[in-house]
Amino acid sequence: MSTDIAVPPQKQRPVGRFWASTIGKKTVMAVTGLALVAYLFAHMLGNLKIFLGAADINGYAAWLRTIGEPALPYGVFLWIARVGLIVAVVLHIVAAAQLSLRDRRARPVRYVHGRVSFATSTMRWGGATLAVYVVWHILDLTVGVANRDYVDGQPYHNIVADFSVWWVNVIYIVALLMLGLHLNHGFASAARTLGVATGTIRTVGTVVAVVITGGFLVVPIAVMTGLVA
Repeated sequence: MSTDIAVPPQKQRPVGRFWASTIGKKTVMAVTGLALVAYLFAHMLGNLKIFLGAADINGYAAWLRTIGEPALPYGVFLWIARVGLIVAVVLHIVAAAQLSLRDRRARPVRYVHGRVSFATSTMRWGGATLAVYVVWHILDLTVGVANRDYVDGQPYHNIVADFSVWWVNVIYIVALLMLGLHLNHGFASAARTLGVATGTIRTVGTVVAVVITGGFLVVPIAVMTGLVA
């Protein structure tokens, strides 16, 4: 059942009309997607501090909680950022789901011919997989529910303890490869929606996808191989 609200266009507010339109939903997907890419890049850089040692990455994690002081209480900025990310993810998913429903209604019979890239064909269920992965990641390394050796305020210890378990590595590696495919296709789609799609932009999207995916992958690989212990 569609989540669109059947309200006459003339009675909708500008924001409502924008959200109800296909281009509006695509724009929301593009903007939230690019915001999430920016977050992922910053998060990846922070994770790479693990190669500088426990003091560096633990100190970085502690510093994140002091951003905004004294105007904001300790740790509040981090929670504001988390809420913003959650809103972006929800908007991204809802817009994608509603666009998918519209696409199916407009074309109930799938194309029989035509080549579709693997990234494109897996965009929808790949996004759902990543949504589940995000929940796992939060439970695992943010609140520590899924990490039996979790120690609050000690990200170096938590990461090493986590990626010392083979099946945890499998979960992360598979999810990160899916992330790379999603980023590669999503970046190009966002560029088309925003009217800046060029060959250069597509190349930039591929580079961004490879860099972010590779940057996240080197951490579990380093723990598995004993480079970080």
